[in-house]
Amino acid sequence: MGDYALQMKGITKEFPGVRALDNVTFSVHKGEIHALCGENGAGKSTLMKVLSGVHPYGSYTGDIYVDGKKVEFRTIKESQKVGISIIYQELALIEEMSVAENLFLSHDLMKRKVIDYNQLYAESKKWLNYIGLDIDPRTKVGKLSVGKQQLIEIAKSLTKKTDILILDEPTAALTESDVEVLMDILKDLKSKGVTCIYISHKLGEVMELADHVTVLRDGQTISTDPIGELSEEKIVTKMVGRELTELFPYEPRQIGDNILEVKNYSVIDSQTGKKVIDNAAFNLRKGEILGISGLMGAGRTELFTSIFGGYEGKKEGTVLLEGKELKVKKPSDAINAGIAYVSEDRKRFGLVLGMDIKQNTTMAALNKVMKFKLIDHNLELQKSEEITKKMKLKAPNLETAVRQLSGGNQQKVVLSKWILNNPKVLILDEPTRGIDVGAKYEIYKIINELAEEGVGIVIISSELPEVLGMSDRVVVMSEGTVAGQFDRKKATQEKIMALATGGKKDAKSTVH
Repeated sequence: MGDYALQMKGITKEFPGVRALDNVTFSVHKGEIHALCGENGAGKSTLMKVLSGVHPYGSYTGDIYVDGKKVEFRTIKESQKVGISIIYQELALIEEMSVAENLFLSHDLMKRKVIDYNQLYAESKKWLNYIGLDIDPRTKVGKLSVGKQQLIEIAKSLTKKTDILILDEPTAALTESDVEVLMDILKDLKSKGVTCIYISHKLGEVMELADHVTVLRDGQTISTDPIGELSEEKIVTKMVGRELTELFPYEPRQIGDNILEVKNYSVIDSQTGKKVIDNAAFNLRKGEILGISGLMGAGRTELFTSIFGGYEGKKEGTVLLEGKELKVKKPSDAINAGIAYVSEDRKRFGLVLGMDIKQNTTMAALNKVMKFKLIDHNLELQKSEEITKKMKLKAPNLETAVRQLSGGNQQKVVLSKWILNNPKVLILDEPTRGIDVGAKYEIYKIINELAEEGVGIVIISSELPEVLGMSDRVVVMSEGTVAGQFDRKKATQEKIMALATGGKKDAKSTVH
């Protein structure tokens, strides 16, 4: 592979009460794709923030060398000047600006006194074509799905001079087809000599893309190995410090009667007037885990946010909860009826980032921690401790601000909030996005326990192995309609994709 593009030696970084990095060593060859793996809280993102200047020189100990030269970054701009670009797991786009403006926000095209918008849109279209997005560059970013925003973030980094490209969970919000596009892009960049650091919990992607894999655990370097000496199982063992015998701990259970029924359900978007859901119908039973699959734009999220009262649009049809018609005008109506919804975008819709863990976990169940119309802080702490212990949350204490947690631990706080409310129906939209293998396993066990208790659970997921591994039944959506459904024993990736793409092969649905 030739010389090193990057060497980080003896990096130690501490926060109040926590040593996030402990004498970490990390070396990357020029022109390779180097995967950085580890559980949430292992120190991956912190290490990259040290590299990119987010944590400036002087706030950590240790040395960094780029192309053999020692560097001391005090700002993000200083790291960018030597060709380091980072795409964070948390999107950094301005929603009220257009796609084109976001792509070239810090570029010369946007720094001129008079912006040539024709040139801006033309240049933007080139990059949109490169990443496989057929959208108008004048579209406001806030109107795009999380997955499309992720692709815009990737294109944004590529518009700059980049020698070392860092991608932190780049496919967390992408569909299977988008992931393939990204992989082709990275392979193309590698052929052009760009060095890539790839952080991902999706080990299938790591095995396909990476030349070397470095594993961090508890802030320390565990190993660096050539990909040819590894398997997914070996990587998992290094990450968690123990063997996991199965990735999807599905447990058969007694499934009861219908708890939720949706009949002839349609949704018309209030802004575009487009029918985003067309005559959908499905059912969910007590103790059942119902997987919802489909391509990006199939209407999965629109359907369930509408049922929950969170989608702006006219809706028609009937929703029955435990046999009684459910009238939901706003999310609080659904919550009071016993429906919980874990959004795919936890930062915008699942958490109050400036509040602490304790406050976030109890905010949807204040009636459980109040006495005489006032919050009993001792009871609030007790309830929060109970649920976060069950979720195996990693944090210094429950007064820690949620924004300081890793993505996986933030997701555990969101789940804690809804589970504390004892829902009858729990809707999980991309529940393990950006979460490591060990944490996924823990969340799957919690999902099984809730189903065993009789909760009806919906899992909306872009990861087909997750849908197939955890579901009792799979509903497939395509272009705003329910294309069909399969029992667990009959569901396969091929059958699901045939329905999702509008094909008819093996598309006979099993109706309950």
